[in-house]
Amino acid sequence: MTGINRRQLGMGLGAAALGAGLAGSTGAHAQAAAAGAPQGSLAFPSDFLWGCATAAYQIEGAVNADGRGQTNWDVFSHTPGKVANGDTGDVACDSYNRYQDDIALLKALGVKAYRFSIAWSRIFPNGRGKPNAKGLDYYNRLVDGLLAAGITPHVTMFHWDLPHALPGGWQNRDTAHAFADYAGYTAGKLGDRVNHFMTLNELRCFTDLSYMTGGKAPGLKLPMKEVNQVRHHGVLAHGLGVQAIRAATKSGTQVGIADNPNIYVPAIETPEHIEAVKKAVREENAMFLTAIMEGRYIDSYLTAQGKDAPVVKDGDMKLIGAPLDFLSVNVYTGNTVRADETAPSGYKILPHPGQAPRMPSPWLYVTPEVIYWGMRAIAENWKPKGLYISENGCSADDKVADDGKVYDTDRVMYLRNYLTHLQRATREGIPVKGYFVWSLMDNFEWEDGYTKLFGIHHVDFKTQKRTPKLSADWYRELVRTNRLV
Repeated sequence: MTGINRRQLGMGLGAAALGAGLAGSTGAHAQAAAAGAPQGSLAFPSDFLWGCATAAYQIEGAVNADGRGQTNWDVFSHTPGKVANGDTGDVACDSYNRYQDDIALLKALGVKAYRFSIAWSRIFPNGRGKPNAKGLDYYNRLVDGLLAAGITPHVTMFHWDLPHALPGGWQNRDTAHAFADYAGYTAGKLGDRVNHFMTLNELRCFTDLSYMTGGKAPGLKLPMKEVNQVRHHGVLAHGLGVQAIRAATKSGTQVGIADNPNIYVPAIETPEHIEAVKKAVREENAMFLTAIMEGRYIDSYLTAQGKDAPVVKDGDMKLIGAPLDFLSVNVYTGNTVRADETAPSGYKILPHPGQAPRMPSPWLYVTPEVIYWGMRAIAENWKPKGLYISENGCSADDKVADDGKVYDTDRVMYLRNYLTHLQRATREGIPVKGYFVWSLMDNFEWEDGYTKLFGIHHVDFKTQKRTPKLSADWYRELVRTNRLV
């Protein structure tokens, strides 16, 4: 794929090349070592949660089964020229019919958690109205199957597959209310067995990349005033969703969000550059995560947008800023930041060198230390109750060897490096509670179709056979030992 991708928007000229290494502990976090992971150890905390992640449209297929309604991605993927090779999610991994096979993969890995998303259009085919019992039955079977296998479900309520029948999509404020109705109803039906709900996945992707740059469904390029309003409807949907899920579920149910904030690495591990990272994380996510964590749009964002700032109704920001039980963060890549007293913001985002290492997806610059610095900046800026890495992984040029296996040494390299820096975070007491690798298996990668594969299990899309890659063997050993391998 060319152009701006979902992980990249707003990241300036790109992500940083490999920068500061695994240095000694600094700052407040040097004072605390996570339980079960003493200084210098390769171990993770004894209660650290290992899991895998997927999303409904990317794996389920069965787009016309059991009353499922049409989605924006059904329309987009069937529009000529929108998706590589004309690929669609019509069949994908056929997980709607093969979910038991996928539970078996999870069990074989030894993971204790599975993050999946619910297809809104399976529950409400038209986005709202009468619920579809057969759609809910599928997720009941999935949840029950996971629990029987000793795997905890972590449920994302919306991962970009918007019911096509909703008028105006995210341009329409009413979509945020429709989402809340769907989220509350569905959480109420699953909440006796599911204890972790995420409202939305990656705000930046279903707003900016869908309505500003147009690379994702519905593929629009709107004026900035309208883009900012779409953004506001997105964070409002989150806030309304939090309220609806809490109202529909038992006390103690954990509610959060899975977002992909722009995160950064200090050019040098010195106080001024570390502070620049904290500033950049807060400023560059002003319209999304910062608004959620602070319950307001910060002045610098409103000033920069001027007449294009979103229309905010009374009570909106209180809803948007409702306290969360946890924050999940999708981490793939990042930029290097340096302190700059001449810049109004106090920092500058550096361009990546032309030969900076990256994976086959053009946007995916290898920046392993960003998983440490991103979590540290988020923790210090907002002090969330708990943090999870809800996605981390990479595309790779996977080829099946003569012996039928996939030796994805490049993916193992990527994961090992990122998890080294995640281990540093837990060792220094940053409250990261768990990690979900993206992805359990090869799947439909949005506008890249099936040309970019992120799975630790190979999928033969003709036969639907699932085969563990070398990365699955590596991850299994990591999970078994709870330490870097």
